[in-house]
Amino acid sequence: MDLNEVMAVNLRRIRHGKKLTQEELAHRTGLSTRHIGAIERAEMSATLTVLGQISDALGVEPAELVTKSN
Repeated sequence: MDLNEVMAVNLRRIRHGKKLTQEELAHRTGLSTRHIGAIERAEMSATLTVLGQISDALGVEPAELVTKSN
């Protein structure tokens, strides 16, 4: 599993855990819903800036989005 896939899985899990839609997360980050969806499907890599925006919006450390879970 590459880091795009790890981030996709973690982003979806954390977002669902906080009961946020992709639209709500997009609004909080200033990104488009399509961009959030593409990251969640591992179709697009997140830049470090975007990683920071998403982690801030979710209230988690950036490392939580890119750390493989066992």
